[in-house]
Amino acid sequence: MRVTTVYKVLRADEWAAAQATEQYEGSPDDLRDGFVHLSTATQLPGTLDRHFGGETGLMLLAVDAETLGDALRWETSTGGEAYPHYYGALPMSAVTEATPVRSE
Repeated sequence: MRVTTVYKVLRADEWAAAQATEQYEGSPDDLRDGFVHLSTATQLPGTLDRHFGGETGLMLLAVDAETLGDALRWETSTGGEAYPHYYGALPMSAVTEATPVRSE
């Protein structure tokens, strides 16, 4: 299976900073781990539940995986499932769609 779109959930302040700088440096968890955590469409519900449970005012970014090049790596995470990880600041030019999630 070839995945062409990956997803990133951002909090409102992270989204504002990404828009201002045209790149997303990462959440505190991303910065701690050294890469931007991304999800596939099928992984997204679990990501929202595990990492953003009860939060509102989120933004979902659809990202063109093919434009990310070799800095996008598929790595095995908890449970043995491969997740997309991006090593670097995520360029907003790779974002194909931004959609509010759990709007306030």
